[in-house]
Amino acid sequence: MPKTARSKKQKPAKESSTEERIKEAARRLFTLKGFAATRTRDIAEEAGINLALLNYYFRSKQKLFDLVMLENFQQFIKGITVNFMDETLSFDQRIERIVEAYVDMLTRLPDLPMFILNEIRGNPSKIAAKLQMEIAPMRQNMFTQLITSNEAGKTNLEPFHFIANLIGLTVFPFVGRPILQRVTGVTDDQFQQYMQDRKRLIPVWLKAMLTPPK
Repeated sequence: MPKTARSKKQKPAKESSTEERIKEAARRLFTLKGFAATRTRDIAEEAGINLALLNYYFRSKQKLFDLVMLENFQQFIKGITVNFMDETLSFDQRIERIVEAYVDMLTRLPDLPMFILNEIRGNPSKIAAKLQMEIAPMRQNMFTQLITSNEAGKTNLEPFHFIANLIGLTVFPFVGRPILQRVTGVTDDQFQQYMQDRKRLIPVWLKAMLTPPK
């Protein structure tokens, strides 16, 4: 039988594997050292390939960084966008899903928030334009729901404060982990357990903040 024609968009497994190795190596080094201090030669060595092969897949460090940065941010906001755009969930269920998704993601990738914040602050314009396109649909959906709920008297919290509280309660413990552990004296195992506890606690706190005073 004749072989099935491979889609032009589908890449051979080896080629995809090499690209992913390069991106993962770049992600680790950009997170650890930042854009300016990371050389393409460093990325090639980290990925276990030669510099010529890296240049074959990614023509410049800037192009590779932009791709890694965008993918990182997409992963960072995915917990909000996917769950908040799910019309089958109640508002309370969306909060619970978002918090769970963030705690799980940041447990796996604890350096991700600081990397994103540092690089957006240092290179805002080009990345910001791409990120705006990712955020816009979710923001409109969420703001509309909150404003409508506020007007109906069901909730009493401005969208800005809701987002600030959601991100602060979920993300800050990972960003501030070194300080938190020193101040409280908790071990690494205890910290991980507390983060799991926050999956249950944060939705309770957020719902309390949203409830209008009697």
